[in-house]
Amino acid sequence: MSNYTATDYWKVFFPLMLSCLLCLPLLAQESRTIKGRVLGENNEALPGVNVTVKGTTNGTVTDTDGQYSLSGFQAGANPTLVFSFIGYVTEELSVDGRSEINITLVPDIKSLGEVVVVGYGTQRKVETTGAIASVKSAELTQTPVVNVAQGLQARTAGVQITQNSAAPGGNISVRIRGTNSINGTSEPLYVVDGIQISNGGGVNDVSPLSTINPNDIESVEVLKDASATAIYGARGSNGVILITTKRGKAGVTRVTYDGYYGVQQVTKQLDVLNAIQYAELENEVYKNNPPYADPSSLGEGTNWQDLVMQDSPIQSHQLSVAGGSEKTQLAISANYFNQGGVIIESDFKRYSLRLNLDHQISNKVKIGTSILGSYSVSNRIPTGSESIDGPAVTSSIVGAALGAPPVLIPYKDDGSIFPFGEQSGGTYRELANPLGLAAVMNRTAYKRTLANLYADFSILQGLTYRASFNVDMENRLLDYYSPRSILSQVDLASGGGSAEKTNSNYLNLLHESILTYSTTFADQHTLKFTGVFATQSNQFDRNTINASKFPNDVTANEALQLAIDRTVSSDRSKDRLDSYMGRVNYGFRDKYFLDLTARYDGASKFGKNHKYGFFPAASAAWRVIEEGFLKDKISFLSDLKLRASYGATGNAGAIGPYQSLATVGASSGYSLNHNYNTGLSPSRIPNANLRWEKSIQTDIGLDIGLLQDRINLIVDFYDKHTKDLLFVKGLPQSSGYGSITGNFAEIRNRGIELSADAKIMDGAFKWNVNGNFSVNRNELVALEGGLQEFTVNNYAVLKVGEPIGIFKTYVNEGIYQTDEPILPGSGSRTGGAKVSDLNGDGQITADDQAITGNANPDFIFGFSTNMSFKNFDLSAFISGVQGNEIYNLARYTFENPLGQRNMFQGIVNRWSPTNPNNEYVSGFQGGRLPISDRFMEDGSYIRLKNITLGYTLPKVKFLYNARVYVSANNLFTITDYTGFDPEVNTFGNTNTRIGVDNGVYPLAKSFIGGVQVTF
Repeated sequence: MSNYTATDYWKVFFPLMLSCLLCLPLLAQESRTIKGRVLGENNEALPGVNVTVKGTTNGTVTDTDGQYSLSGFQAGANPTLVFSFIGYVTEELSVDGRSEINITLVPDIKSLGEVVVVGYGTQRKVETTGAIASVKSAELTQTPVVNVAQGLQARTAGVQITQNSAAPGGNISVRIRGTNSINGTSEPLYVVDGIQISNGGGVNDVSPLSTINPNDIESVEVLKDASATAIYGARGSNGVILITTKRGKAGVTRVTYDGYYGVQQVTKQLDVLNAIQYAELENEVYKNNPPYADPSSLGEGTNWQDLVMQDSPIQSHQLSVAGGSEKTQLAISANYFNQGGVIIESDFKRYSLRLNLDHQISNKVKIGTSILGSYSVSNRIPTGSESIDGPAVTSSIVGAALGAPPVLIPYKDDGSIFPFGEQSGGTYRELANPLGLAAVMNRTAYKRTLANLYADFSILQGLTYRASFNVDMENRLLDYYSPRSILSQVDLASGGGSAEKTNSNYLNLLHESILTYSTTFADQHTLKFTGVFATQSNQFDRNTINASKFPNDVTANEALQLAIDRTVSSDRSKDRLDSYMGRVNYGFRDKYFLDLTARYDGASKFGKNHKYGFFPAASAAWRVIEEGFLKDKISFLSDLKLRASYGATGNAGAIGPYQSLATVGASSGYSLNHNYNTGLSPSRIPNANLRWEKSIQTDIGLDIGLLQDRINLIVDFYDKHTKDLLFVKGLPQSSGYGSITGNFAEIRNRGIELSADAKIMDGAFKWNVNGNFSVNRNELVALEGGLQEFTVNNYAVLKVGEPIGIFKTYVNEGIYQTDEPILPGSGSRTGGAKVSDLNGDGQITADDQAITGNANPDFIFGFSTNMSFKNFDLSAFISGVQGNEIYNLARYTFENPLGQRNMFQGIVNRWSPTNPNNEYVSGFQGGRLPISDRFMEDGSYIRLKNITLGYTLPKVKFLYNARVYVSANNLFTITDYTGFDPEVNTFGNTNTRIGVDNGVYPLAKSFIGGVQVTF
């Protein structure tokens, strides 16, 4: 271990002792000293710059103020000084008898981007043959994001990111080059400092990525094609996102504070009926016994959206320290993040610590660790029902706020919540007061630790071995309690209060042995070999206690033994993945490159006949710009590289453990001799042939640099064919099982990606722009046994030849008018909805349904611009999605006048004999509203995601850098969509039910002010 003490980590980096020793013999002769100062592009001091005498080992480094001093020069000598610093152009200056030499180094833009992180190593950007996109930390955190995926949105071509719910810490879905699975996950693999993690969950779940602090991230690489992702074999078919956190560097220790505070506001409310309009509608719905004698006396009534929505704060504070010596580098940070919810009683808090430590034991051995620990608490407000049933929709707080009758009262005189069952004679007993739903405790605490320990060994010249040990540990504790106080007295008669405690534990262990050999021969050939053995295990266990019928609310869910009814359940699972991988990278004259990769994976999840899978890939690149017929021939062309790749990857995350085995489970109970019994019963039929989902992908790319790389273009064309998709197949009842999971389907994704960046101005006024544009076409190629169509739900199907995510509904034709004949099977009446008889058989049946919408966009895009002048900087970021449809189930519920719940404002213009409109049905039509394309809407949008104005303070002694800024986020959205927000998906990370809005958590805009200070 190191002999350095903790104090050594914080000292200023002294001149190299070796240089001093080498200079000792010269002291006996006549000598002189040269000193000076090194500055950067903004005249800031550059510490840690290497200053050496060319051709010798005599050298030093600059201190905190950029100052240096070199001794031991013979009188009359005229040496040359070499100034070098990472990210800056190396400069050489002749001494020419001077005793003081000051210099300003120029940033080397090309060198800053020349190294990218790839699987199990790095490559020079010029050497890359695959489709890899890089995003830096400044871009990720330009907006106040909870997790890294939010920061990636619209930053990278070919990556579609949807915020399923705008709740604090809310769930997201990420698709790299389209949807690749049906019943499995299409989420990419995330690798954080070598630790592999996954993202998933429903619309009301907190994203697993939200437990990781985005401010700790140095850079993100997105691996998109098979040549880049095959290195991860069975987990690479959905793409891979490599996350590198900030590490310490040799030089001066820096202390940085980065914090902001802001306010969030709901971007819009949905227009619903006021009390007068509602009472008039109720009288029409119940016209045989109208409940309101004088609607005009009721006024506006209660605005329930005002009561459940609020302005809320958002803040983040981070303190970090980074620095080190030649042998030891350290980076440590602490962060506090708190995002209040724009729905009352919802919020997300995160406390996190990070430690990255690297130590060079000797010139042969280096060790290090990365530890990220976080504690997060999410107070959730469930939104977005998965049912089209009206009562189910209004059981979530957003649905309840929209449907709550404005004639009812929120609070009693004593300030307590007024249950609807105690108002209006119990007429509205089946509806929940939205404030009561907000009073339900639904809190989850997350404790997570990501830890990596590595040791690097230099065995021979060019030959290294790394042993890496990774741990991902997470504990979740769910506390749920629905209090008695929100129930009416009638409901309390049968017992009140319900509670749950669920404790879940996740443990992911990964060991990787990585052997790397690199060499250069004949001065023209480069060769690198990487070999990996990895073994990974995942363990999960869960214990749940449910209880109901409590005597009071005093102990909430902390004394479940007080409940009359209690149930317990528990489960446990474990799976393992063993892997063997080899990769060869070859280059010739920095002109021709060839990469070959092969990985062999074995997973316990799969059937005994297909435990192992083989995943090869090959890619090549040709830097045409280096050819004699082109080099220096076209003045405006500075780079031109052609890339091509082909390979296979797998999707082990498509299923959980034990899916290939015959399993048993606890029965729901049965009666024997009039006694209730429980036991075990068969729950799954075995499938020894269950195997990987496998994607075969071809990619052709072109990298173009213009005007000395002031303009850069990247174009990729890809074709991805995914076979052996896991699909749940129904079985006849005679089998004793409802279904079997097997490899029964195929999907194809094809697309074009375009990225561009340009340095428009590079003087005192600097102006850079970046943009990306992506087109993906998804197609379901085949289903099991020649099946052409599979019904997902009332409005979505899987259909061969169509993309996954299509809607199949009736076609709306307006309203049945007076004396108009009503087609049999429609279930409608005069003033009710009319749909098309597509097959012309004179009646409405399921055969009259048609493909009426597609949730997949025609294209997605992003655009950002950054400008600076002197100490001021201004940036803006725009994202957009075009050509997708959203099925607005909330409209289906709140434009269907069944009675006893509020409606959207448009129903004021409903059909009546005196108002024969052709859009909104009459109040007296009994809820006969078909699932039709009337509720299909264009989900296209263009959003100003962020605009930021910053000012960097003038230099002050002891203050390395200080910047203040103001920022507006989600400032406006251009869209025709009528819901809260077009970026929505009620069903979370599902593949088959996308583009559905059933009343999820509304989007917020925010205004923040922040400061970044480095000492």
